[in-house]
Amino acid sequence: MLRRISLLTVLGALLIFSAACTNKKSQNPLANIGSKQPDKVLFDKAMDAMRHNRFDVARLTLQTLINTYPDSEFIARAKLAVGDSWYAEGGTAALAQAEQEYSDFEIFFPNMPEAAEAQLKIANIHYQQMEKPDRDYTHAKRAEDEYRKMILQYPDSKLVPEAKQRLLEVQEVLAEREFEIGRFYYLRESYPASIARLQSLIDAYPLYSRADEALYLLGQDYEGQMGRLRAAPTCDAHGLPRGCMLEAVKSKYIADLTKHASEEYSKILTRYPLMDRADDAKKRLEALHQPVPRPTKGAVKENEAEIASRGEETAAAKLMGVVKKGPDVSAAARVGEPPLVDPEMISATQVVHTEAASALGVGEKGIGVEVVKPEQPAAANAGAGTAGTNPFGATASNATQAAGADPNELKPNAAADSNELKPTDDAAALPPPPQVNEIHQSSFASSSSSSSAQASSDDSALATDKDISTSRKKKKKGLKKLIPF
Repeated sequence: MLRRISLLTVLGALLIFSAACTNKKSQNPLANIGSKQPDKVLFDKAMDAMRHNRFDVARLTLQTLINTYPDSEFIARAKLAVGDSWYAEGGTAALAQAEQEYSDFEIFFPNMPEAAEAQLKIANIHYQQMEKPDRDYTHAKRAEDEYRKMILQYPDSKLVPEAKQRLLEVQEVLAEREFEIGRFYYLRESYPASIARLQSLIDAYPLYSRADEALYLLGQDYEGQMGRLRAAPTCDAHGLPRGCMLEAVKSKYIADLTKHASEEYSKILTRYPLMDRADDAKKRLEALHQPVPRPTKGAVKENEAEIASRGEETAAAKLMGVVKKGPDVSAAARVGEPPLVDPEMISATQVVHTEAASALGVGEKGIGVEVVKPEQPAAANAGAGTAGTNPFGATASNATQAAGADPNELKPNAAADSNELKPTDDAAALPPPPQVNEIHQSSFASSSSSSSAQASSDDSALATDKDISTSRKKKKKGLKKLIPF
């Protein structure tokens, strides 16, 4: 009896199980899931696979979603998730594939909010592969270009602040590379090459953490050229001995170099007054007998905020830097706007030609070639003597003065018109009429405008020595200098 009951129970269970199986959806051999399930199920399955680092399964599921439901609302997110799977997998080949997927997403969905996210991740791919400043800078330059592209193409995206901060870190690495190259040329007394590198650095990356050091090296470059000129032999008008320089040309050249050096030192005091080279720049200006400028209170506040935003590399990070591939970006500024356009690069040849042209008194386009400005008439006797320019400082304007006035030139009549209306003395002395319909501002508006005007006037006022000394960061002394942590 018990045996019959147990057999009936087993048969009943089988019937219930078979009935439940008959209600299941038909299987799709391609996706291995129910073909009547919505596209969201596929997307959720792919996301779950990515969370468990099963990137191949995630990509296969996402591709099934894209092919099966081409009109799904999850198509855009699915295409972006394919790139995310490659991005999360890592590795050089996987990151290259992720970049391609993100680029395709921007092409197919340029107006979606996720397009900014795709562009940011393209920049992050090169940011992750960025190397130290003294090594290959290909990925650093690509990261700079991609971050700039993201900021310019999607200015209203909520991801722009993150892109700007990453861009500042990338530009810190690129600026460090330019600084080391300029310093290399300076130590080898190749001053024009050093000037070209350092000047391009200052123009392109004003928020560089060692901008004051770059400006100081620029001043030293000009002073090095001055010392080299002073040591050069001086000759007379006959040009003997060979390789000499006329006294007038040498004096003009040294005066121009002194002016350039003082300008670079002055930039340290007016733009970076709280940084380490400010005192050295002041001493060099005094040694050159040049005026020492004073920064404004606004410049002191700006430089103080930049210094406070920078981090410091810890001792552990320095130890890890020996084996770490990526650069240290802790010194990058956390405030300010990164430059989005590269200025024109300066070459060493251009530096030499510009300085020589300035010393000889010739045009800006080249030595011995006259540059006629739109408002300046051409020299009448250009064929006589030199080609329009005297190398000892006589310019083409002197030739035009000696050539006489143009007979066809239009001049105003010397006699005044008798019918011309002129204000009388009594009318000029009368005060302006009162403004009857003038709208008076509220007390709140007047107080706010006065406070903003006062704040702007305070920032434009010159800073005192007390303002500079209290804002300057105190240097470490004693054991703190030896033990940074």
